[in-house]
Amino acid sequence: MAHVLVTDSIQEDGLQPLLNDDSIQCDIGSTEEFEQHLPRYEALLVRSATKVTSDLLDKMPNLKIVARAGVGIDNIDIDEATKRGVIVVNAPDGNTISTTEHTFAMMASLARNIPQGTSSLKSGKWMRKQYVGTELNRKTLGIIGLGRIGTELSRRARAFGMNVMVFDPFLTNDRADKLDVESVDIDALLEHSDFITVHTPLTENTRGLINEETLAKTKKGVFLINCARGGIIDEASLVPFLDSGHIGGVALDVFESEPPNEDHPLLKYDQVIVTPHLGASTKEAQLNVAAQVADEVHLFLNGKPIRNTINLPAFSNEEYDKIKPYYELTRKMGSILSQCMKSAVNIVDVTYAGTLTELDTAILTRSLMASFLRYRLDTTVNEVNAPSIAKERGITYGEKHTSETQGYSNLISVTVEGDKGSFSLQGTYIKEYGERITQLNGFDIDFHPQGHLLYIQHNDRPGVIGNVGKVLGEHEVNIATMQVGRKVAGGEAIMMLSFDEALPNHIESTIESVQDIVKVEQIKSV
Repeated sequence: MAHVLVTDSIQEDGLQPLLNDDSIQCDIGSTEEFEQHLPRYEALLVRSATKVTSDLLDKMPNLKIVARAGVGIDNIDIDEATKRGVIVVNAPDGNTISTTEHTFAMMASLARNIPQGTSSLKSGKWMRKQYVGTELNRKTLGIIGLGRIGTELSRRARAFGMNVMVFDPFLTNDRADKLDVESVDIDALLEHSDFITVHTPLTENTRGLINEETLAKTKKGVFLINCARGGIIDEASLVPFLDSGHIGGVALDVFESEPPNEDHPLLKYDQVIVTPHLGASTKEAQLNVAAQVADEVHLFLNGKPIRNTINLPAFSNEEYDKIKPYYELTRKMGSILSQCMKSAVNIVDVTYAGTLTELDTAILTRSLMASFLRYRLDTTVNEVNAPSIAKERGITYGEKHTSETQGYSNLISVTVEGDKGSFSLQGTYIKEYGERITQLNGFDIDFHPQGHLLYIQHNDRPGVIGNVGKVLGEHEVNIATMQVGRKVAGGEAIMMLSFDEALPNHIESTIESVQDIVKVEQIKSV
């Protein structure tokens, strides 16, 4: 008999696979209520209230899987779970449709003044002339970020006769054609869109993406929608554009700080409509996330493959010891490739040589793909779902084995290709020195992929390296390591520098302005 504990008021209708299995004892309640019985549970299903910490894991020594009925996993200590061999799963797409529909509802409400009309009529007013709206038909919708939700939204917008522009650096031309959307740069989207909606993760690059500078580039009367993450739109910058009438309306389901203060400046505007983070709040979405994780746990307890794992797949100790060094290497290579090749990618080719060919290289390729995709998508990507997500994004990948090791006992070579070019990387693992990158985009080099890196392409001229060092010295930035590579004297060359902390963006920009510097890319969290 397998024992499962379900907490946080997860919808029981979605738990039927577990409740209907006579070989499973499914208890529903809090961890405090069942504290005396915690050691017997093999599976734990939670939402956001239960904190799966090292303390709780200590109390559950037989736990094998934790399932989060939702997308976010902030309440689960993934590292501690992994150390204990506990698999963590979630429901990454359970609220896709609910958030898509909420976004579309917000857009339609903005266009037709539905909340304002409702409020005025309930207060005894009949204001037909004041609330003349606009049709969605033949208007241009600008979507920033074409993940699952952005994709579903584009399909609904096309059905309403809208033109759809998309800014997504990782959108391939082929996928844009299939979805019948126009792939453009951010400036073109801002200039031509009647409605702009954001669907990206909140990162250093997307925080404040819609700000005073970008708003100045938008059409007069533009409508803005954010049902993704608070902070992507700089809320304070909206105020002067609302006051001037440049912005036609704003719809917000999320805020930088939730709940917003009662005196939040945007709440006073009639043309701003707001909801209290309702994107995932539908009966169907709550049922979907419960059903998804219940299915995952049921499959796992019956010894079958599961899809939405967050951490490492299960290995025997012997297998894990063999695979771990190369798993870490491919994870780091995927991260470097994704951050150096910031445009759309169609093909990923991986080649293994040497002792690596004796291992399960399929899991290594999945590790590389998961790491590569993780920097590009607003969704959980792992070794299990990386293939389907790659296919969904129009990316073809493959692996092969060769006897050509180039003098190393093991070697991994990866090339990514896209509409705007290609990028290649080679790496090896040496027991005494750990992971090493031995070639970067055709340049021979030797560096340990660790920490915060700065990749610089430059012309091989006297003084270039010194000028980079001068900039860093003036900003009191200490270089941990530095490696250089070139193909021929006086031609193209590269530098790879590592630092103890991430560089502020203004230092990166200053280095990029140094004479003979061609390109600067900061590679974070390797």
